Amino acid sequence: MSPQKTLLSLTALLLLVGCPPESPNTHMDYKQAMRDFVIEISQYAKTLHPSFIVIPQNGAELVSRTGDDTGAPEMNYIQALDGIGQESLFYGYYQDDQATPQEERQWTSFFLDIAKSNSDTAIFVTDYCDTPNHMDDSYRQNQQKGYISFAADARELDTIPSYPSAPHNENTAAITKLSQARNFLYLINPQRYATTQALVDAISATNYDLVILDFFFSDQSYTPAQIAQLKTKANGAQRLLIAYMSIGEAEDYRYYWQETWNTAPPDWIKEENPNWPGNYRVAYWDEEWKSIIYGDDTAYLDKILHAGFDGVYLDIIDAFEYFEEQ
Repeated sequence: MSPQKTLLSLTALLLLVGCPPESPNTHMDYKQAMRDFVIEISQYAKTLHPSFIVIPQNGAELVSRTGDDTGAPEMNYIQALDGIGQESLFYGYYQDDQATPQEERQWTSFFLDIAKSNSDTAIFVTDYCDTPNHMDDSYRQNQQKGYISFAADARELDTIPSYPSAPHNENTAAITKLSQARNFLYLINPQRYATTQALVDAISATNYDLVILDFFFSDQSYTPAQIAQLKTKANGAQRLLIAYMSIGEAEDYRYYWQETWNTAPPDWIKEENPNWPGNYRVAYWDEEWKSIIYGDDTAYLDKILHAGFDGVYLDIIDAFEYFEEQ
């Protein structure tokens, strides 16, 4: 029997105190609803595997109680995290291979540093740049901040960059916990690889300390032997393997998508993301959506846990912005 959810969701809590859950058209605290969701995911996963790593990407302002630079650290949220991922901190905010405006860098770094200083949370930055001197600059600036970084040469995250020829801060050490990682590879789109094994072989030929990989390759998960190969550097040392999972949008190419949703979607599925066809905004506080993400053997997170990944990289954490603007 699968363990039950160990944390009350925001909706359940509201029901217990006699308040109906808010609808997207009322004054719901969308930031807190996302914090609650991430905390639930973290506590559920760590109940099953205490060393399981949870890293949300973007939405860094959630570490502030008020969501801005006036708020105290939101420690319940921060302590549920092992790291925070951030895109386009130094390059790619408005356009790939262009420097992110200084005011945006400073604003986002303010929140990343809150997390880092209050719990030594690891910060993983993905900058989008493909010019060698921009890639070098990205690595330099991130290292000065104490962030672990990856200069992605394609927004699609479908390549192992040819530059630099070896991972930044390449090392021979075995990586068994997040604090030991000095670099990472972010490769979640396998379109350039003809087979699952071809992708596995390409990654295993590198010495990245940590790899963020989509859980599926063309709707198929990896075999135990492939997981073991992925978790081994080219030099033979161990590394960490983290699975990508979107929790702020539903994707119509995932195993959980039902054909009826194409014409009659449930109320919690909202409009399609115009920038990413096939990705749909969701009311992420809805219990039906949460049950798809975690809670039993059919749930997304549970599949990741059972497969042997070391952690999960949660995307579309900043979905609260969409609902705040409605």
